[in-house]
Amino acid sequence: MVLLRRVIGDALRARRQGQHRTLREVSTAANVSLGYLSEIERGQKEASSELLAAICEALGARLSEVLGEVSDTMALAEGMEGVLAPVSREPVDAAVRKVADGNVSVSVRQDSPLKATLRTTRKRGRDVVYAA
Repeated sequence: MVLLRRVIGDALRARRQGQHRTLREVSTAANVSLGYLSEIERGQKEASSELLAAICEALGARLSEVLGEVSDTMALAEGMEGVLAPVSREPVDAAVRKVADGNVSVSVRQDSPLKATLRTTRKRGRDVVYAA
């Protein structure tokens, strides 16, 4: 199962790394602790809408842009059976599934019932890996 907080965190991390900025630089600009920003990027903490807006501003991005990227990824993942819904506890054979639209492609590798790796590639050249 792919968690929304993981997809949001990875989208934020991809933007930050794409700008060659450190966690410290962005955390200072967003007025959030470095540790908390790190937890958000790793999908361990859920950020409030106000905090997400501050992080996006620090990254020079509109919140709607980041949420749009997240929405695109989640929409594609929803079309892949078992990605967003709980899977059975029966063994899986590390199946890899792929889906794409014009701008985003998503592949999922189901390593175990509780572990999946979601890889998204955007037409703009960003490549992000989500592990759940």
